[in-house]
Amino acid sequence: MSYYDEQLRRLQEQAARSRHLKATIQELRSQRDVLTARVSELEALKLDEQADVEQLEHRSLAAFFYNVIGKMDERLDKERAEAYAASVKYDAVAKELAAVDGQLREAEAELAGLEGCEARYLAALNQKARAVKAAGGPDAAEILRLQARFAFLKSQRTELGEAISAGNTAFKTTDRILSKLSSAHNWGTWDLIGGGPIAEMAKHDHLDKAQAEVELLQSQLREFKTELADVTIQADMQVNVEGFLRFADWFFDGLSIDFVILDKISQSQEQVQAVKAQIEQALSSLHAMVKEVDQEQACINGRLETLLQEARL
Repeated sequence: MSYYDEQLRRLQEQAARSRHLKATIQELRSQRDVLTARVSELEALKLDEQADVEQLEHRSLAAFFYNVIGKMDERLDKERAEAYAASVKYDAVAKELAAVDGQLREAEAELAGLEGCEARYLAALNQKARAVKAAGGPDAAEILRLQARFAFLKSQRTELGEAISAGNTAFKTTDRILSKLSSAHNWGTWDLIGGGPIAEMAKHDHLDKAQAEVELLQSQLREFKTELADVTIQADMQVNVEGFLRFADWFFDGLSIDFVILDKISQSQEQVQAVKAQIEQALSSLHAMVKEVDQEQACINGRLETLLQEARL
C-alpha cells in the first residue's frame, strides 16, 4: 500500500485550509461588528463637533457671548481642534473597517471555492481505512493514524508561523512608536524651558509621526489577533487612537498646555509599553507551541521510519 497518497494529501491540505478560513472569518466578523458600531459612534461625534464650529463661525448667540467676554478666538480654536481630533479618530476606525471588509470578502470567496473538501477528505480517509483493514496489518493502521496526525501538525505549524510573523511585525512597530514618543518628550521638555519655535515644531513633528505609526500598529494588531484565531491562545489587544492624537498648544493659554502634553506623552508611552508586553507574552506562548509541535513531528517521523523499515510487504 502506498504511504504517500497524493489525493489524500491534497484533501488534507484543503481541509486544513478550510478550518483556518472558518476561524478567520469568525474572527473578522466579530471585528467588523465592533468596528461598525465604533464608526457610527465616531461619525456622530464628528458631526457634532463640526456643528459646534459652524455654530460659532455663523455668529450664533454663543458666538456673541464669547465676543462679549473677549474669548471668541480662544473658543473657536478649541472647537476646531476638537473637530479635528474627532475627524482623525473617525478616519482611523473607518480605514480599519474597510480593511476588515476587504479581508472578509477574500476569505469568504476562498472558502466558497473549498466547499465540501472536508467531506471529501473524510470519505477518502475512510476508503483508505477500509483498505488498511482489508489488508489485515496492524502496522498499516498505525501508519494511517500517524499520517493523519502529522498532517494536522503540519497545518498547525504553518498557522503558528504566520501568527509569529504578524506578532513580530507589530512588536517592531511598538519600538518605533516608543522612539518617536521619547523624542517628542525630549523636545517638549526643551520647549517647556524656552526652546522656542524650533523645539515646538520638532515636538509636534514627532507626535504626528507617532500617530501615523499607531494607526499602522492598530492594523497590525488586528492582523495578529486574526492569525491567533485558530491556534489555542487568544489575545485581546487594542490601541486607543485617541491617546495619540496631536496635542495642540492652542487648547489653552500659557505654559499649562505644555505640561499637559508631557503628561499625555508619558501616559502614551506607558500604554504602548503595555501593548508591547502583551505582544511579547503572546509570542513567547507561540514559540513554546512551535517547539512542542516540532518535537511531536520528530517523534512521529521516527515512529513511521521504524514501522516502514519493519513492515513486511
